[in-house]
Amino acid sequence: MGEAAAGERRQRTDKQRNRTHILEVAEEFFAEQGITGSMDAIAKRAGVGPGTLYRHFPNREALLAALLQARDEELEARRVAIQREVTDSRAALAQWLQALGEWVTAFDGLPEPLRAALTEGTSPLAITCQGFVTTTEDFLRAAQRDGGAKPWVRGRDLFLSTLATAWARGAAMADESSPDALVSLMRTGWETPATETAPGSGEDPA
Repeated sequence: MGEAAAGERRQRTDKQRNRTHILEVAEEFFAEQGITGSMDAIAKRAGVGPGTLYRHFPNREALLAALLQARDEELEARRVAIQREVTDSRAALAQWLQALGEWVTAFDGLPEPLRAALTEGTSPLAITCQGFVTTTEDFLRAAQRDGGAKPWVRGRDLFLSTLATAWARGAAMADESSPDALVSLMRTGWETPATETAPGSGEDPA
């Protein structure tokens, strides 16, 4: 029993070591080539067989979810700090959206699988995305209650807008001024008096 237990512990240790190594290599690989890089190329760079890679991470979304876990924790820490230190709800929402924008640009091409995860409940990224949509909704509702955000805006829309802005930053036509301009445009969209009505509602602002 003692030898068997020791062998099992070694196997678990080796498995964890392989997983950690694959994540380190994938982090570097995606940072260089974006998330569309070949999974087999990641396995080759890590010095493991494709089978080993897929046993740990059955698909690209699972690998991305694992890579984003540390960044999820950092983003959660930002959320806590904003809620604790920023008393102006409009400023708090703006700071949260900025933090969220930094999170979604961790790797080139990341916005697309995050967008897909919102409609594909089976994606390993879905729970993470939905959690941040809920957090965005919390910040938004506070700003709406204080009259700092349009009443018809939804947290889901702001999350999707953040993804779209992140995608546009990497477009061929984007230049150095594009990121700030896009963020400003998005903020103009939500940051207006709370008495304004939704577009197309047929109602005049109060």
